[in-house]
Amino acid sequence: MDRLQSMEIFVAVAREGGFAPAARKLGLSAPSATRGVAELEARLGTQLFHRSTRSVRLTEDGMDFLPQAERILAELDMAERTLTGRTGVPRGTLLVTAPVTFGRLHVLPVVNEMLEQYEQMDARLLLVDRNIRIVEEGVDVAVRIGPLEDSSLRSVHVADVRPVLVASPAYLARFGMPSSLDDLDKHRIIATSGARATSEWRQGGKRIGSKPRIVLNTVGSMLATAEAGLGIANLLSYQVEASLQNGRLVEVTGLIEPRWLPVSLLFSAERARSPAIRQFVDRMREAARRDVGMAG
Repeated sequence: MDRLQSMEIFVAVAREGGFAPAARKLGLSAPSATRGVAELEARLGTQLFHRSTRSVRLTEDGMDFLPQAERILAELDMAERTLTGRTGVPRGTLLVTAPVTFGRLHVLPVVNEMLEQYEQMDARLLLVDRNIRIVEEGVDVAVRIGPLEDSSLRSVHVADVRPVLVASPAYLARFGMPSSLDDLDKHRIIATSGARATSEWRQGGKRIGSKPRIVLNTVGSMLATAEAGLGIANLLSYQVEASLQNGRLVEVTGLIEPRWLPVSLLFSAERARSPAIRQFVDRMREAARRDVGMAG
């Protein structure tokens, strides 16, 4: 096993907290990961980890060596990306993170287009409804919806989405269409415990609507609950577009402010010249212009 691979395994074990999870992340067998670290320790003449049946902890020498190893691997990665970037052809692994529903509807089709066109490229998608630490997790591009925090990362605005109140035709036939914010106090509210929980049912700093009748943690479950006629849900335009078009849901209009939220792509300045990232950003912009659930 070469020195760089042994170093990569060492860093993965330190980050993942064990040989088995590090091996899974790197696509190796657990014995290969153990052997790689052992070879590195033999080469350095020191023990890098305290090992027990329950845990793996860095030794003092391991803690000293870890930031140096991370720097070496980062510099090598940057050198490779700079060189391959000159060819203009996407290659290697593109790692993208996005909210679950947005990723499924809008990121996956773009990535599939790129994979069809570029044989030397592959992709990993982390679809989670929480913000991933981009640099620490080695993410190439992150999709963010809403205002951005100040950071050293580059951002590209690709579209806007808006909050939408929706309910099923059956629910509205039974309980009536609310005509004012005060009317919402008489209706059944479907809420989320996800990323929008703190702002979903607030306007101008004031809570609107009655106490939620049901709280769910995923967009898919909220859509299904609203389509089943159990209440009014507050979702984003891209999330409900298909249900509005096929008539399973109806928009409850005129009650909340028409507030547009930016959809942004975040990536580090060091990776901005990567052909895969440039292609992904350009294609996401084009896809947003075509989609009726977003404003490009």
